Amino acid sequence: MSRLSLIRKPVDKEMRAFEGYFNNTLRTNVPLLKIILNYIIRRKGKQMRPLLIFLSAGLNGNINESTYVAATFIELLHTATLVHDDVVDNAHERRGALSINALWNSKIAVLTGDYLLSQGLLIGIEKNRYDMLEIISEAVQSMSEGELLQLQKARKLNITEDIYLDIIRMKTAALISACTECGTVSVTDDPDIIKIMKDLGENIGMAFQIRDDLFDYQNNGLIGKSAANDIKEKKITLPLIHALNESSSSERKRILNIIRSKKKTSSEIKKVIDFVVKNEGTTYAANMMEKYRDKAFAILDIFEDSEMKTSMKEFITFTTSRAK
Repeated sequence: MSRLSLIRKPVDKEMRAFEGYFNNTLRTNVPLLKIILNYIIRRKGKQMRPLLIFLSAGLNGNINESTYVAATFIELLHTATLVHDDVVDNAHERRGALSINALWNSKIAVLTGDYLLSQGLLIGIEKNRYDMLEIISEAVQSMSEGELLQLQKARKLNITEDIYLDIIRMKTAALISACTECGTVSVTDDPDIIKIMKDLGENIGMAFQIRDDLFDYQNNGLIGKSAANDIKEKKITLPLIHALNESSSSERKRILNIIRSKKKTSSEIKKVIDFVVKNEGTTYAANMMEKYRDKAFAILDIFEDSEMKTSMKEFITFTTSRAK
C-alpha cells in the first residue's frame, strides 16, 4: 500500500464517494465543454485538497453532505486556478499531459476555468453554504493579489524574504487554510476550533510551498517541478533570496543578471543553482519549511489521539518530504 493510500485510509470510503459527487458537477450539454471536462476528469491529480478537507472534518466531527460540498467547491476552485495558471504561464504541460490551452487555445482555457469557478459558486448557493462561499471567496481574492504581487516584484527582482513569505501566504497557504477551515465548518460552528484549524492549514500551506520552491535547487533541479522552472520564469524564491543576502555585491549582481536574461543557457542555470547551494540557500529554506511544519504539528497536538489525527500528521509529513 502506498504512503498516500495509508493517509487516506480513515476517509477512503468518503474519498471514493467524493469522486462521483465531484464528477456529477461537471455535466454540460455543450459538446466542446463536455470533451474538455472529460479530459480534466481523466487526468485528475492526487486530490490532496479534498483529502485534507475530509481529514479536517473527521478530526472535528462526523463527515456529512456539507463536507462533500466543501471538497467539491475547493476542488473546482483549485482546478480552475490550474487552468488559468497555465494560460498565464503559457505552459503546455500539466502533470505530464498537455494543458487545456495547448490542446485547444488560451481563450477556451480561460472560459473553461471560468466555468469551473462558477460551478463552485453555484454549489455553495444551492446548498445554502454562504459561510463556505465567504471563506473561498476570500481565498480567491488572496490568491489573485498574491499572483499580481509576485508578477510585480518579478519585474524588478526586488523580493525580500518578508515579501516572499507574504506572497506564498496569499497564493498557497490561503487555499490550504480554506481547506482545513471549510472541512471544519462542515461539521462544527465552534469559532475557536475553526480558527485553530484555519491556522493549521496556513502553516501546512507555508511549509508545502517552501518545499515546492526547493525543488528548483535540489539534485540540480531535476525532480518535482520542471527543471529550474522558477529560475527560467524569473521567480525569486526563498533559497535564492537567502543566497543573495549572503553574497557580495558583485556576486549578487552577476546572479541577478543571469536571472534577468530572457534566454538562459543550461550552464548559466547551473551557475545559479551552484551559487544557491554554496551560500546555503537550500539549507536555510529547508529549516524554514521545518519551522512551519513543526508549528502545524504543535497545533495538531491539541487534539486527542485518533486515527484521523495520525493521518493528518502523516499528511503534513508527506507534504514536506515528498520527492515531487
